Amino acid sequence: MRIKEEMLGKEVVDINAMVIGKVTDVEANFESKTLEAFIVGGNGGILDSLRGSKNDVIVPLHMVVAIGDKIIVKSEK
Repeated sequence: MRIKEEMLGKEVVDINAMVIGKVTDVEANFESKTLEAFIVGGNGGILDSLRGSKNDVIVPLHMVVAIGDKIIVKSEK
């Protein structure tokens, strides 16, 4: 999946420039061929590649404001 390769490792920040983490995975709907969410966090270790870290954050696509060198998301507040 080309989109996944482009998104992995991108830094995710909120609109106040607070760093949330880096994209470790993406959630996609293969039936509708749409991106659903970014999985953010983890430390990138071997265990993270085998199972999700309990510190991972799921950022739904509707929270994303912009995608460029970084992914900017809305604040929860």
